[in-house]
Amino acid sequence: MRSLKEIVLGTQLLPSQVALFYLGQVGFLIKYHEKYLMVDGYLSDYVDRNCSSDLVRWERLYETPIRGEELDFVDYVFCTHTHYDHADPYTLKAVADCSKKAVFAGCATVCQALREYGIPMSRICKVQADQEVAFEDDIHVIGVPAAHEELHPDQEGGYQETGFLFVLGDKRIFHSGDCCPYDGLEQRIMNCDALILPINGRDYYRRYVKDIIGCFDSMEAVTIASHTHARLLVPVHWDLYEVNAVNPGSFVDIIHKQTPAQSYHIFVPGERYIVD
Repeated sequence: MRSLKEIVLGTQLLPSQVALFYLGQVGFLIKYHEKYLMVDGYLSDYVDRNCSSDLVRWERLYETPIRGEELDFVDYVFCTHTHYDHADPYTLKAVADCSKKAVFAGCATVCQALREYGIPMSRICKVQADQEVAFEDDIHVIGVPAAHEELHPDQEGGYQETGFLFVLGDKRIFHSGDCCPYDGLEQRIMNCDALILPINGRDYYRRYVKDIIGCFDSMEAVTIASHTHARLLVPVHWDLYEVNAVNPGSFVDIIHKQTPAQSYHIFVPGERYIVD
């Protein structure tokens, strides 16, 4: 059986196509024009080792489909915020060591964390909310504020959690990171070819008893996909940790009742999907 690295590198695309490879939790590899972008890749057990307590036990439900040490081909690494399942020190250090060309990007808060992990300033690019950065002629990235569960402004006029709208040629791929709905989000992400949104939801006991900050629930994700005319809706953040997981069957039930014409895809770790 071919490894995920072999599948990623061997995937042949038409000039207008984008390939998405699911890494688990909210992580993705994106391939476009032989360029490779990773978003929120969590490829270790850092959370299990460092964040468990008597109240909350974090245990991965499945192994990572690829190791950070294998990602010597990655060109750009994006982190939406500093929670360790999105900006994982083990993964980020491994990629920085094996891919000397990799550029690391995120909001000001993420950039500070990257420096603390030992990644030099020369390899870090700041992407603030509502800012567009051209990484290549046909690879542009727009920062989009993310509310986790609320908007958290930083000291530089941006936000501590910032999703990314990837403009890859004529394709628009939005990855929210951890996020909840807020006024102004829909206007920023209209007409995307793919919306990647968390659906693990939020509730009193997780937030105030277990200190687990929440995200979209399934109804909210389906609604925003409809309002923004998304071609494809991809639910994430429901499968890696039992303590913060939801049944994807509820998402499927809602989408078929509310917006049965909406295209969606539920990934398994290591799976590929080509956006035409």
